Amino acid sequence: MTDYGHELRFGAMLSPGGDYAHEFLALAEVAERAGLDLVSLSDHPYWTQRLDTMALLATIAARTTRVTVFPNVANLPLRPPVTLARTAAALDILSGGRFELGLGTGAQQMWDDIVADGGPRRGAGESIAAMDEAMQVIRALWAADGAVRFEGVHYQLAGTAGGPRPAHDISIWAGGYQPRMLRLIGRAADGWVPSSPYLPPERLAEGNRIIDEAAASAGRAPGDVVRVYNIAGTFAASGAGFLNGPPGAWAEQLAELALVQGISVFVLYLAGSADLIRRFGAEVAPAVREIVGRERGRLGPPA
Repeated sequence: MTDYGHELRFGAMLSPGGDYAHEFLALAEVAERAGLDLVSLSDHPYWTQRLDTMALLATIAARTTRVTVFPNVANLPLRPPVTLARTAAALDILSGGRFELGLGTGAQQMWDDIVADGGPRRGAGESIAAMDEAMQVIRALWAADGAVRFEGVHYQLAGTAGGPRPAHDISIWAGGYQPRMLRLIGRAADGWVPSSPYLPPERLAEGNRIIDEAAASAGRAPGDVVRVYNIAGTFAASGAGFLNGPPGAWAEQLAELALVQGISVFVLYLAGSADLIRRFGAEVAPAVREIVGRERGRLGPPA
């Protein structure tokens, strides 16, 4: 059993709609009213039929009062770490500490689009090395009061100004699936963000094992890495398989993932329906909290 004892949080990754100026904002407000904790958006800057993720997150933060917002996950090749750090800090300050930074290396199948937008084409090893450097740069800028220097293979800073400081300690939640990326997450990231369509529940244990071992080798506790799981499912009167059934079945499956796989943040994947968001917030999230709370009370605190 791997329960890191983290507070359970529930959120939604909003799905693109036809009317960006209203549908996104309306769904974000639905999520907040439904009691969800987070609202996120995927980040594909090369798809111009979608409005910019950071601009949308800023608008969502301005239209809400409680939910945390985050990119799920920001496209590092097209978002240089200096600009990303300053944008993240600004959003955190303006929202009163309601921003976390999801960060990704860029989807391998999207490199042609990334290059067409002026970004670099990176192999798997280069992408992981760039992610490592970017996390160092971003954290250095958030922490510094003076000039920041950095000499890396992918990024160099020749005394750029540090700051601004975020309103709270922003977490960097990294997306990734391959062992080399998982080892970096265990060593240096604050969270892991896989998605169930690409990493089904039965594969979580292996990813957790790699992250936990890397964390321990780096002198960290495995619990230092929050597990954020984007989940896709369908409500139905009855069904079989992962998240295909009534809310009670969803709650039992998600509670098991919290208690056995250490998942503490569950995010509805491409949630384009207000009804889906409402049911998740009203019928699933409280039931998961109840089951996990009861089991944690019975078993005692995690070792």
